Amino acid sequence: MNITDTLQSIENNEFTKVFSELYGTGDDTMTYQKQRYLDAVSSFAKLYPDRKDIRIFSASGRTEIGGNHTDHQHGCVLAAAVNLDAIGVVAFHNDGVIRIKSEGYNPFTVNLSDISVQSGNTGTAAIVSGIATRFMDMGVKIGGFDLYCTSDVICGSGISSSAAFETLIGTIIDTYYNDNKAGAVEIAKIGQFAENVYFGKNSGLMDQMVSSVGGLVFIDFSDTEQPKVEGFSCDFEEYGYCLCITDTKSSHADLTDDYTAIRNEMENIAKHFGKTHLRFVNELLFYNEIPKLRETCSDRAIIRATHFFEENNRAKFEASALKDGNFEYFLELVRQSGRSSEAYLQNHYSCSDPENQAITLAVMLSRRFLGNSGAVRVHGGGFAGTIQAFVPVGLVDDYINEMNRIFGEKSCTKMKIRPVGGVEITKE
Repeated sequence: MNITDTLQSIENNEFTKVFSELYGTGDDTMTYQKQRYLDAVSSFAKLYPDRKDIRIFSASGRTEIGGNHTDHQHGCVLAAAVNLDAIGVVAFHNDGVIRIKSEGYNPFTVNLSDISVQSGNTGTAAIVSGIATRFMDMGVKIGGFDLYCTSDVICGSGISSSAAFETLIGTIIDTYYNDNKAGAVEIAKIGQFAENVYFGKNSGLMDQMVSSVGGLVFIDFSDTEQPKVEGFSCDFEEYGYCLCITDTKSSHADLTDDYTAIRNEMENIAKHFGKTHLRFVNELLFYNEIPKLRETCSDRAIIRATHFFEENNRAKFEASALKDGNFEYFLELVRQSGRSSEAYLQNHYSCSDPENQAITLAVMLSRRFLGNSGAVRVHGGGFAGTIQAFVPVGLVDDYINEMNRIFGEKSCTKMKIRPVGGVEITKE
């Protein structure tokens, strides 16, 4: 698309249909997204004045609905893409480099002739190098591109800004240089590879999978090479509830050891049974072996393993409840998940910083506000960041105001499920 024509098309509301699908309807939503895209295209034009033809891509953030810390143990999760996303304005070329400027961050360049792990690329540039490497290993010839990126998926908010960015880059490369041959599931695996190997974060596959596939999905990671992905639809508001995410503004900095400890402790339990991950351990045998486990593993590791077994089953039950239309049972399962994360998984706050308990505070205040209605739980990795609440429609404005009063303006956001994952944005 020509830049001038694209700006005119956005001004003339020719993108209204796709905006409605991705972000929801409403005058405020349309006005905001229209201006957001106009600003993104205009920013690209200023950064790369020699580029006249562009394409636009989008990749969503995600919300984990069920399966807290189950994916890295080859477990099951229930999650959804949401209407917060990263968008990228792109011009393709054959310069042999990828140039990226993300709003609020310094620009960087990745030279495609040197994208090994030892290339010296760090941070986001390392992730881009990892994604490009994986595609090139698949035989894809990448010429390069210039990209301006802006994101509503707040970094550190628990909605997975990194997965949205990884999906965005993967979708851009797959669409233009690979004729969409990789597809959503493979793009997710490529993003995880980049994050694990190049960025050095030993994450599971859930975030990338949901961002790439889109919609409401149940995923079984028993075989991570071929995960079972089942998509289905559910409008929470049809049952009288809204999904709200509250960012407690607590920092994720210096929490790597806390996240790593959960995975290591669970896998130490699995090793006792000669397995690599808890998914492959017999649950009844685990409970029978607790006396012996205490000789080599910590009590916390045993308790966290208990969370895995219960939470893994809960994710399955939650998906079934939504498919069956049994929303009250679904809410009870969400409450159970919240209590298990708090008492068994123990990821509401860091033991190294026990005085800062924003997650616990937000959960306590939400339970007090909701009473016997709705449900609340920690959201994502935990220790800091966000909580998730299912709030009755009639109470949602008051709930948002209360959370904003405690944690600051715009801390609480009402979200909708986005039906698609990584996509190219066109007028059609």
